[in-house]
Amino acid sequence: MGLPFTDLVHPREIAWTELSGRRLAVDGNNAVYQFLATVRQRDGQPFSDSEGHVTSHLIGVLYRTASLLAQGVRPIWVFDGKPPELKAGTLGARFRAKERAEAEWKDALERHDLETARRKAAATSRFTRPMAAEAIELLGALGVPTVQAPSEGEAQAARMAADGAVWASGSEDYDSLLFGSPRLIRGLAARARSGDQPAAQLIELDRLLEELAIDREELLLIGLLVGTDFNDGAKGYGPKKALKLAQRHLGWEATLRTAGLDPAAVEEAAQIFRSPVIAPSPDVTFGPIDAARVEELLVAGRGFSAERVRSALTRAQRPPPPRTLPPDGRKQAQLDAFGAS
Repeated sequence: MGLPFTDLVHPREIAWTELSGRRLAVDGNNAVYQFLATVRQRDGQPFSDSEGHVTSHLIGVLYRTASLLAQGVRPIWVFDGKPPELKAGTLGARFRAKERAEAEWKDALERHDLETARRKAAATSRFTRPMAAEAIELLGALGVPTVQAPSEGEAQAARMAADGAVWASGSEDYDSLLFGSPRLIRGLAARARSGDQPAAQLIELDRLLEELAIDREELLLIGLLVGTDFNDGAKGYGPKKALKLAQRHLGWEATLRTAGLDPAAVEEAAQIFRSPVIAPSPDVTFGPIDAARVEELLVAGRGFSAERVRSALTRAQRPPPPRTLPPDGRKQAQLDAFGAS
């Protein structure tokens, strides 16, 4: 579900040229769910091939990856493994929500209410193992490496960023910050504009903690108070109220008890963020684009337009723009502290 931290976080907008040449650990499941929710027809139906197989995820992977490569961004896609047992409740709730949304979608279609149908359809998205395998195969043909996390992909991506294997993690969720990613890039769906215009959002963990006047454990406390994928949170606590309590610096147990939470009851959830199940940061390499294989997968295999696929591949292979200094004037050496390509 992602943490509702929008009101607490003030990201810095950055230009694509600041990301050129940098490696990002992209939260693959987060991105593909976004594609499945948004890459749909007017009535909410996902795009599919002549045999009825969904292709929305492949459309998204192709064009997102081509766009990033064209801007010089080097994405390493990280996919979820086995979810923690504590996530079972969240997954069950999501499944029931999808069933309700599907019924509401069908009802809207019968009423010819296409606006409601499309909105409800977005909430019915299901990301299956075969879809993940297809996405990984396509990324391989695009020369882009993938990483299979043993558990939460966001945790793996955060560790890769903390280890310096990548410059930042890329996700629309804020959970990466609780997992300790020093930098989080949001807005990777943004399209580059003419000139040196902002294209994405950068959140730096140390700067965020300084702005909020809290430490990492207190940021985790805010997450637990609001509720994560692994715990229900404290009754009546939203992000702003949780922040005010954390800023009192009462300590771990006192903060939780003040909000009505039993420290023992949330300790397991806290440990998932403190010590997640992850693998050592892998040594991955980028390869050349295998245009013939991409066309075999998408054009011959799934009925994609050959012209559009070739156009995307041409865009992906064009020389990236040169990197520029950030607008706040920090030295290039500071930018190069992590994630050399």
